Amino acid sequence: MNQSELNNLKSFSRFLAHQSGEIIKKYFRTDINVESKSDLSPVTIADKKSEEIMREVIMKEFPEHGILGEEFGVHNEGAEYQWILDPIDGTKSFICGAIIFGTLIALTKKGEPILGVINQPVLGHFLIGDNKTTELNDQKVKVRDCKRLEEAVLVTADHLNIDKYQNLKKFEQLMRKVKLYRGWGDCYGYYLLSSGYIDIMVDPIMNIWDTMALVPVVRGAGGVITDYKGNDAVKGTSIIAASPTIHSDVIKILN
Repeated sequence: MNQSELNNLKSFSRFLAHQSGEIIKKYFRTDINVESKSDLSPVTIADKKSEEIMREVIMKEFPEHGILGEEFGVHNEGAEYQWILDPIDGTKSFICGAIIFGTLIALTKKGEPILGVINQPVLGHFLIGDNKTTELNDQKVKVRDCKRLEEAVLVTADHLNIDKYQNLKKFEQLMRKVKLYRGWGDCYGYYLLSSGYIDIMVDPIMNIWDTMALVPVVRGAGGVITDYKGNDAVKGTSIIAASPTIHSDVIKILN
């Protein structure tokens, strides 16, 4: 893919984020019904309608492309290019009126993510990465240079999930080692990492629609992103993302 084609796809990704964001903003902090999915996670009309509009736009502009969305599943599964969508990553935060949520948009080629978007529509923050560079509202951003765990800010979404899916005692060792620990989770943590505000983001369990957009964003910002064991994040079901100097130290403590 040449640079011109990549730039067109980036522009299209921005349009997708704008279309979904207009719907999400309309429902944010309003009295909407919250349903429970089969896994008991919450879903709202904002999740559904924002994914619907993105799917419609993709199918119109790129009918040969595939789509995998959290709310409405697979379209054109065997396509070389696949759009992977999570309309509201952090629905629990969204329904509580908190801003630590966002829309995740990924484009994969033969299963590898080549573009990733984290869009926070309420703040108007559009973060896009292509594995080489990451930009926040057209300005290049980088992970900050954190040399030691003792200087690091650690973030995860839900402490209880660490206990459910990984080793809580080892996570608590990491907690005690770092400078600051907070629960600014879901995609907002990766947004903070990639734009230089925190240093470690831990997710003990992930789905494909959670992961794929994060990889090009974190890599493009100069961060390291793997699964919990330090292996390829694309093939994993968990995430450790961190500044490059401390990532291996995080992996050692957690495992």
